[in-house]
Amino acid sequence: MAESWVNSAERIGADLHLELSGAGGRRAALIRALREAVRGGRLAPGTRLPPYRSLAADLGVARNTVADAYAELAAEGWLTARQGSGTRVAVGLPPTPLRQEESAAPPGAARVPRKEPPRARGPRHDLRQGTPDASSFPRAAWLASYRRALQQAPNEAFGPGDPAGRVELREALAEYLARARGVRASPGRIVICSGFSHALRLLFPHVLRGSLAVESYGLGFHRELLAAASVRTVPLPLDEDGAQVGGLGRERAVLLTPAHQFPTGGPLHPARRAAVIDWARARGGVILEDDYDGEFRYDRRPVGALQGLDPERVIHIGSVSKSLSPALRLGWMVLPERYVDAVLAVKGEREAWASVLDQLTLADFIVSGSYDRHVRRMRQRYRGRRDRLVAALAAQAPHIEVTGIAAGLHAVLRLPPGTERSTVKAAVWQGVALDGLGEFRHPEAAMSAPDGLVVGYATPAEHAYGAALDALCGALPPG
Repeated sequence: MAESWVNSAERIGADLHLELSGAGGRRAALIRALREAVRGGRLAPGTRLPPYRSLAADLGVARNTVADAYAELAAEGWLTARQGSGTRVAVGLPPTPLRQEESAAPPGAARVPRKEPPRARGPRHDLRQGTPDASSFPRAAWLASYRRALQQAPNEAFGPGDPAGRVELREALAEYLARARGVRASPGRIVICSGFSHALRLLFPHVLRGSLAVESYGLGFHRELLAAASVRTVPLPLDEDGAQVGGLGRERAVLLTPAHQFPTGGPLHPARRAAVIDWARARGGVILEDDYDGEFRYDRRPVGALQGLDPERVIHIGSVSKSLSPALRLGWMVLPERYVDAVLAVKGEREAWASVLDQLTLADFIVSGSYDRHVRRMRQRYRGRRDRLVAALAAQAPHIEVTGIAAGLHAVLRLPPGTERSTVKAAVWQGVALDGLGEFRHPEAAMSAPDGLVVGYATPAEHAYGAALDALCGALPPG
């Protein structure tokens, strides 16, 4: 009967790398090498060694040389040999030798244990924006999709990939984005990337050039990334209706978060959505739409993607970093037709793409309905978290206004003027990690900067959330 690979591997033993050197011939060199492998911990107790013929073939020595070396080491107690069990490293040998600095101590000297360097202790409560609750990742459903994807994957999926990404995922995304976000796209317009930052690197400066208008509040990391690509960012003022797109000038591109402005909150007003499309048509420009948490809305009707108004003037960019996990490194661009070939040329034939197996798994996860179920479940959970935050503030700090809570995974707490820095420091003393609103302000923004905190309510685990809220309220300035 044919034997399985696992059984064969168990009988053959572990692969073993040895270097034979030194005086005394091949047998003595092999004995020294095996002793050092055991003494140094490379061969753990109980490890099964290769049969004579296998190791002899690997090392280019005679079978008798290996047999004699095994026999001598067994006699010394380094190895054990039993009929039907093969040759193994003996159990109960001394542990791995001392570190070099310890073994070099003079005879008789007291051995002082080496102290490990102190590790920086992280915050007890993480209320920073940007990450979902890691404990809520749908492991069982993801594993089921992974197994199905692996079983159904065609052989060519394990060869050189398509720079655009797996067609299975692009087809699944085209259907999902049309249904859930109002995006108008065919699979041929979608390019898979590793996330929003990767999309920016693919677009600038090779595909898009010149200055880029941005909202006056946003992620500093993105501004730094663009600056490294020699892209000048021009801030647009913000108000309760979103970016003031009437201030667009000679820029040929603008970056917006129209579904939920980051970090101040709120969607771009319908009149401004129409106005920025008109600007792009008149200027021959392009709009970059960062749809970073478009799935999570609570107290308002869904706001469709801006891309649906004009697919040839908007680059729609999304990812699973908020809905599933940033660890997956999976995102997408829905491109106007004129940019597809240029982006693929930048991506190249051997670019560090997102894993094909992860792409196939996400495709199955979407098609099977697991993605929709997960988003609905997390929408309810995050809404509950938001409500608990609002209730805690009403009870313990009623003088603090909370805004930007109709959607997303964070809220903005408005603070009395001049208290932002001291409040962030007080939060650190309370063991709370969070961000001040001023950290997200564009350095060239002309508008006055209100004091505030950006509080991410998605990050803590469920059991730790109540304590995090108490610590947060304890750090807020008195009314």
